[in-house]
Amino acid sequence: MSVILDNPLAVRRAAMDLLARREHGRVELTRKLRQRGAAVEAIEAALDRLAEEGLLSEARYLESFIDHRARAGYGPQRIREELTQRGLARAEVEQALRDSGIDWNERLQDTWQRKFAGKLPGDARERAQQGRFLAYRGFSLESIGRLLRGVED
Repeated sequence: MSVILDNPLAVRRAAMDLLARREHGRVELTRKLRQRGAAVEAIEAALDRLAEEGLLSEARYLESFIDHRARAGYGPQRIREELTQRGLARAEVEQALRDSGIDWNERLQDTWQRKFAGKLPGDARERAQQGRFLAYRGFSLESIGRLLRGVED
């Protein structure tokens, strides 16, 4: 059963329901509310008020998203791209990545260890396979190369 979002209270309640499940960025929340039939003016007013009250925070959303994706084995390049696709400013994303305090080499090592059981590639084919996987996950080619050569930082 869908709720009709035809008044400011209904829009606010729907936004708060979404925020109760997890942090959302403003663009993402706007998109979801639009899909549910809310008017743009009502959405903007509700989101402005939620931001003033501290219930909607881009900084909290960035922190939460980066932490979640890093723990899932994704690197900074992939996370950066996902966040910019979600409509967040590149400068804010870069700052959040710097402020995250995540050791990306440690994350790379952990992701590689989980996927390949810490087994260095024995030939060029295995090296390419491991490199492609880690690059797809969003780690830098330089870091991947050092890892696969067995060079510690």
